[in-house]
Amino acid sequence: MLKIVDLFDLKHTQAGEWLKELTYPHEALDGIADFILKLGASLDLSEYEHPKEDVWIHKTAKVFPSAYIAGPCIIGKDTEVRHCAFIRGSALVGEGCVVGNSTELKNAILFDKVQVPHYNYVGDSILGYKAHMGAGSITSNIKSDKKPVVIRDGEEKLETGRKKVGAMLGDEVEVGCNAVLNPGTVFGKRASVYPTACARGTVPEDHIMKADGSVTPRK
Repeated sequence: MLKIVDLFDLKHTQAGEWLKELTYPHEALDGIADFILKLGASLDLSEYEHPKEDVWIHKTAKVFPSAYIAGPCIIGKDTEVRHCAFIRGSALVGEGCVVGNSTELKNAILFDKVQVPHYNYVGDSILGYKAHMGAGSITSNIKSDKKPVVIRDGEEKLETGRKKVGAMLGDEVEVGCNAVLNPGTVFGKRASVYPTACARGTVPEDHIMKADGSVTPRK
């Protein structure tokens, strides 16, 4: 369940062919910036604005005046980047996404139709097709002891070798308001987490993590 092929439908991102070459999502984190630069250089400028170095914005996207976008970054077709959004760079944002008020992105891939609409932090993370983060929910991408992040699925341990790993949200994951996703959290397709939960580890597809940390199948 920790593999890219188990979590994501790769048709819904411009990074699909690249991600096919990898096994686990965290393996992409070191290469997001370089991939964006390579992809950006190949984009059709009749479809994309190129307002500054290393930034490409589809002409159908709506970027509000107070949003800040640093490169490398690509903003996809029909996406909204709302007031006071802060895109720090190394962000690949797909089609039909919402990057909302005071949301911050850093070193992240958002598949098509992802919504991070209100006061979210998404760092060193990959959010699958139609994933949604409720207001105030965040990815925590570094442990308090600053040691490399280990992704856990039951007894299985996956050493990432990285000090910064956020969350990997499969397609159609729902994250409740004000939830905190601890470093290395993985949610399978259509999984969800209750509001205010402090999530860690792995939640299988079609399961729900409650605020007390218990996990149950979706009915």
